[in-house]
Parts: sequence; C-alpha cells; structure tokens
Amino acid sequence: MPIQTALTQRLSLKHPIIQAPMAGGGTTPEMVAAVCEAGGLGFLPAAYLTSEKIVGQARRVRALTARPFGINVFAPLPELGLPANANTALERIAPYHEEMGLPAPTLPTPVPDPFNEVLAATLDSGAAVFSFTFGVLPGAAIAEIKARGMFLIGTATTVEEAVILEAAGVDAIVAQGAEAGAHRGTFAGDFNASLIGTMALVPAVVDAVQVPVIASGGIMDGRGIAAALCLGASAVQMGTAFLTCDEAGIPEAYKDAILSAREDETRVTRAFSGRPARGIVNRFMNEVEQADDAHAPDAPDILSYPLQNTLTRPLRAAAGQEGKAEFLSLWAGQGVRLAHRQTAAELVTRLVEETDAVLRPNPPSPFPAREGGV
Repeated sequence: MPIQTALTQRLSLKHPIIQAPMAGGGTTPEMVAAVCEAGGLGFLPAAYLTSEKIVGQARRVRALTARPFGINVFAPLPELGLPANANTALERIAPYHEEMGLPAPTLPTPVPDPFNEVLAATLDSGAAVFSFTFGVLPGAAIAEIKARGMFLIGTATTVEEAVILEAAGVDAIVAQGAEAGAHRGTFAGDFNASLIGTMALVPAVVDAVQVPVIASGGIMDGRGIAAALCLGASAVQMGTAFLTCDEAGIPEAYKDAILSAREDETRVTRAFSGRPARGIVNRFMNEVEQADDAHAPDAPDILSYPLQNTLTRPLRAAAGQEGKAEFLSLWAGQGVRLAHRQTAAELVTRLVEETDAVLRPNPPSPFPAREGGV
C-alpha cells in the first residue's frame, strides 16, 4: 500500500524515501535515476563538482529517468586563510604519503568559495528539488531558486536551526540526527551540543515548524521509516543504506568496511576534512586525532574545513585506488550493521515492503527472528 504524505504529494513521489546526496563520489547519476524510477527521490550532490561536471551529471540523470530528482549544495562559508603554523598539519600526514609512495604533501591554497558558480549550474540542471546544508543560503540565492519553481530544503541539527531555516523561506527541513553519517550540518551552535538523536530531534522539529520535516540519521530499514513517520516526519533521507548498493561510486574497500562494521565503530571526527563528520573508525582517524590532542591549540594537526579536506584529498584518492581502507574517510552512520548489498531499486522495493508490513495492523514481521531474542 503506497504511503502518501504532504511531501510525497507535493513532489509527486510514490514513496517517502529520499536518497541522501553523498558528495565525493558515493552518489552516481545511475543511483539517482534508479531511486527516482523506483518511486523515491534521488539526489545529485553538486558539492566538489565543477559547473561542467554538474551539468554533465544532471544530463546523465535526465537521460536515465523522466521523474523528478534533486540537487544539493553546501551553503557558502567564509574564506579562511592558512594559520601561521600550518606546517604542523603538513608534517602530520607526510609519513602517510611516504608510506603510499606519494609525493610529499603541500599546503593547500585558500580559494574563494565556489558557491555562485555552483548555484548557476544547479539552477540549469533540470532538478525539481534544491537542498543545502552547512548553513542558510543568501536571500538572493533563495529568490533565484524559488523563481525557477524549485522546491527548497535546508538541513537542521537543532530546533533553533530549523526555525531559522523556516524563517529564511525553505519548503521543507531535513532533521539530521546524531546517528547520521558524514558531515554534520550544524551552523547555529556548538557541534557537540548539537548531537541530538533522531528520535528526540524529529518530533521536536515537527512541533516547532509548519513546513514538512524529513528525518535523517540511523534509518536503514522499514522499521526506521515507520518510526520516523510515526514521529511526524513526512519522509526519510537515507545515506549509508545506499552506499553498499551496486550503483554507489565508492571503492569496494569502503563498501566492505561498512558491511563488516558494528554500530559502536563509528565516530564523529575532524581528521579528514576539518569539519565534524561521522565515519567508521580507522587508523588515520585514530592517529591524527591523538596527535592533535597531544599538541597545543596553536599548533593544530588538523586544519579548518575545507583546507584539511584539500590537504588529505591526494592520500584518500590513492587509498581508494589501492583499496587501503585505513586512509579512507569511511563516512557512515550508526546503522551500519543493517547494511546490505543490492541494487538501489531492490533497496527501495525492500524498504517499501518492510514499512508497509510494520504499519499494517498485526503485520507478519518481514525481519528475520534472532535466536534467543525477545
């Protein structure tokens, strides 16, 4: 039985399932199209892409599906210069470059935020939905997006941020719980204080705003979707569940790490990008964090975002090619134990069947019983 909400009706979706826009290669046009064709909403991440690649990937999506799809950007951030002692961070990763046979690392060059260039390309992408994270878009950008008739979604990690986003004019809000994988969307408070679980965050945001709320964080199956809907969410946004799909563009070593990880093996870290993000704990994360903690605050081993992200990119790229998971940013949420290998279409179909079974009166459980369980 199809589950319809105000959001699915507004976006012409068959199911209240949104594939999270996972930047850095995780999301492919093939994945986006497959989710759309299965009745959900696929999202293309524009962050880290040039305007030419944004246009090219959007055309690929449109060639594969006629259904609505979304596109995502990072809100513009202030330009940061290198600290006077930036060489500390350089020295920290130099041994890893040597271990991998890479040229010695060099300090990243601060560059202007590419938001305006990215915005122009996304507006011409053909996407029906526009989402953003890391803050609030400038008023002029919001006006341009609305003028194109695009549905606008912002990301909040607290009720305060949700209220700010609603006042700015968004049409819906992603409530990102602490369980969520990858970068935290926090922008109006302390990152640690904003680590609020999905179960607590979603109903609080639902009660505080008038626009539809999309639950995100730790949702991996129909039980999670049903719970989110019961909490008042109009849809769910899922990332980790899609990373082990056939269409995901991440290295096999990354997929294997997700499939073998436990729920207690993820942590929020700044080691890879300079911005707090949840990922599977590995050697690089542990060693860089320990070194950073050991040094004085004025001699950091970790640069601010996006400088640290740029600094570690060559190492991460080489590690991906060689299957070295210990040097990859293994972004994943706390629901990793529930990940499976399948196609994106198979995942959406399974999610719909599981959700329907949970929400039907006295449903037969689609989930395998565990010996000794209650």
